[in-house]
Amino acid sequence: MSVQTPAVAGHCDELLVALGRFRASAHITQRWGEQLAAVLGGGGRLLAAGNGGSAAQAQHLTAELVGRYRDDRPPFSAIALHADTSSTTAIANDYGVDEVFARQVRAHGRAGDVLMLLSTSGASANLLSAADAGRAAGMRVWALTGPAPNPLSAGSDETLSVAGASTATVQELHLVAVHMVCAAFDAAVERAGR
Repeated sequence: MSVQTPAVAGHCDELLVALGRFRASAHITQRWGEQLAAVLGGGGRLLAAGNGGSAAQAQHLTAELVGRYRDDRPPFSAIALHADTSSTTAIANDYGVDEVFARQVRAHGRAGDVLMLLSTSGASANLLSAADAGRAAGMRVWALTGPAPNPLSAGSDETLSVAGASTATVQELHLVAVHMVCAAFDAAVERAGR
């Protein structure tokens, strides 16, 4: 029989506290899902980016939109910018890591599209550059970050900041937010008859 250590059980306690605070932000995920349905339903696209675990969350979001979240529906245009390894490594080599996402935003982003940037710290230089490029292109820039204030929330049109005590808790709640956005997106698509 194994003995549960306080650090392991404490993780659940930390998540419960953060989830309670996070629930008050549900209206943001609802609004983002509905706005995203209007943009993508009108032929626009979502560009998403993050580093490390946040890259995985960004790719999870785009997969749900191109594939499906729960029920079958048409595919929508959503690109995880880090997933094109040839472009990412070429840009990093030729222009520096800070330009990895910004250069792709300038290539793929159009006015009216959405750029979602995920960061537990809200301070990654490559995401800050991407936010600048997105705003310059006329995109809506949304940030899903850890505790505010942070530079990425200041440089975005809208931010959902997660007040988690650890990076792990922030990442877990980012996944919750991704699923909430997808649920709101699918409901809006269904209402629109797409």
